[in-house]
Amino acid sequence: MKLLVTGGAGFIGSEFVKQAVLSGYAVAVIDALTYAGDIERLKNVESWYRFYKVDITNKPALEEVFKKEKPEVVVHFAAESHVDRSILEPNIFIKTNIEGTLNLLDLSRKYGIQRFINISTDEVYGELDEEGKFTESSPLMPNSPYSVSKAGQDMLGRAYMRTYGLPVITVRPSNNYGPWQYPEKLIPVVIVKAIKNEPIPVYGDGKNIRQWLYVEDCASAVMKVMEKGRDGEIYNVPGSEELRNIQIVETIIEILHKPKELIKFVQDRPGHDYRYAMDSDKIEKLGWYPKTKFKDGIRETINWYINNLTWVENKMDYLSKFWAKVYK
Repeated sequence: MKLLVTGGAGFIGSEFVKQAVLSGYAVAVIDALTYAGDIERLKNVESWYRFYKVDITNKPALEEVFKKEKPEVVVHFAAESHVDRSILEPNIFIKTNIEGTLNLLDLSRKYGIQRFINISTDEVYGELDEEGKFTESSPLMPNSPYSVSKAGQDMLGRAYMRTYGLPVITVRPSNNYGPWQYPEKLIPVVIVKAIKNEPIPVYGDGKNIRQWLYVEDCASAVMKVMEKGRDGEIYNVPGSEELRNIQIVETIIEILHKPKELIKFVQDRPGHDYRYAMDSDKIEKLGWYPKTKFKDGIRETINWYINNLTWVENKMDYLSKFWAKVYK
């Protein structure tokens, strides 16, 4: 079976590509290689896939890949994905996440794709208070430009399934972390700042709650859904542990033997959702469970950044400008 993986040089997409080629799938990768994409993430499997530097908003270029590769399954990771950037530059998120997805759905319909895996996020549900969990039938109430764009992507997939019969499955993972994550998200920001003995920015009071999912577990969940899921269904993919942001920060600085005085509480993100939590019953029925405990995954992640600081340093020009805009 031939897979076309969009965003395959991204953080989660690259881990899926590695798992797919090691499982024997023929894989073609599409990635625009924006600031967060990096082909280096695939350096250990470079002879096992075909790569196309294509932006999913460029429909003619995208169609050339469909014609050449004749994929049977599309696994759609490509997205603008950072909430803070969506607050600063919402237009980019609407264009990539909605228009780009529309192009992929159109071409998948035209070229007879057998299955389309639409990668979404838990953020489309909005926020929760201290109790309860979202199920796949919970209403969508997104609160940021990013989550609105992903909800639009979700609904396009639903429409193409219902209207045209395109076999679409939607996957909604919780917060991912792990090696190779671009240092704009919470965990890599904290790790890099702590290693460099710089102030560690924490939004508000740090009490926002998330479920944390190790990237290898997320990719294996997408694989399980691709192989065993039912067309038209939605699958939540939550991490097994709920933690407050401040707990994450304190855990990282403790492992790195850094002082708590590095923590700097900053103005909260506009519209910051308090808590996300998803029910896992549906994907568990497919036989998937997260394997990595947070205490193990975070140590693996920290060790990776310690050993790969050169990779981070190569991205510091952009990062410094981004941090200056966001963490005022």
